[in-house]
Amino acid sequence: MSPSAVHTIPEKLIEDQLADHVAEMEAVLGADVLTFIGPIFYGTDDAIRDEIEAITPKRRKLAFILETSGGYIEIVQRIVDTLRHHYEHVDFIVPNFAMSAGTVLVMSGDSIYMDYYSTLGPIDPQVARSGRGMVPALGYLEQYGRLIKKAQRGAISTAEISYLIHHFDPAELYNYEQARELSISLLKEWLVRYKFKNWRKTATRGIDVTPRMREKRADEIAKMLNNIKHWHSHGRGISLEVVRRELRLQVEDFGEIEELGSKIRAYYKLLQGYMVRLAHDVVLHRKGRYFSFGAPSYGANS
Repeated sequence: MSPSAVHTIPEKLIEDQLADHVAEMEAVLGADVLTFIGPIFYGTDDAIRDEIEAITPKRRKLAFILETSGGYIEIVQRIVDTLRHHYEHVDFIVPNFAMSAGTVLVMSGDSIYMDYYSTLGPIDPQVARSGRGMVPALGYLEQYGRLIKKAQRGAISTAEISYLIHHFDPAELYNYEQARELSISLLKEWLVRYKFKNWRKTATRGIDVTPRMREKRADEIAKMLNNIKHWHSHGRGISLEVVRRELRLQVEDFGEIEELGSKIRAYYKLLQGYMVRLAHDVVLHRKGRYFSFGAPSYGANS
């Protein structure tokens, strides 16, 4: 990892504008703001830790702006541990998308901010497969389960038997199952501990909410997000409307918050344009600090 090169005058002007946008958002949110754009891979947790530790003085609240296609669930766990070590309250803002392991990360927030354009995704953690790049764990397990069921019925073809023998490694299957179970476990734990901690009464009937009710709702959400058949695709976007309707999860619409929505969009558009200008794919940004570092290469199949 290495910081960006020495600034030209135009770059300095853009970064000053980005800092001004962050200052405006911090004033509205009453929080420190940190942005991460990129996949969640090994080293992302270290970079986020460094940027969080460098924020001084700290407010009690952090607003974490996130755009990610997903990544390693164990890295998500380290990121959440880091954020919670330094901040009592953590909100997540998704101006575009936070997929797969990124969705699990978002579910660790006290509050979640999306708008009509934002999407989350099924919790299908990415795992590295030797010589094959990153693969979605649930898709791999689903395919394996489908072939095993065909074999049990005596309906499997010779070609499928050959595919099963040559493409499914028991050690890899175990790793994928562990990634799936860790994703579900963390999502349930974080929803109960953070998102549901102030859920006192049910919205429709006004019934007092018990710890068991919080755990049950978290379990329902985890199972639905983990149901790849329901969503049909690892990359399917789950909109704000769907999160509210199907997951029945409270999410704030930043587009309806007059002071905030326009500020998030202006900042995000400028940051995206700046990343394109510099050909950066992975970026951490906070007030006064723009930091780009490289994602690992997994070859043509990544």
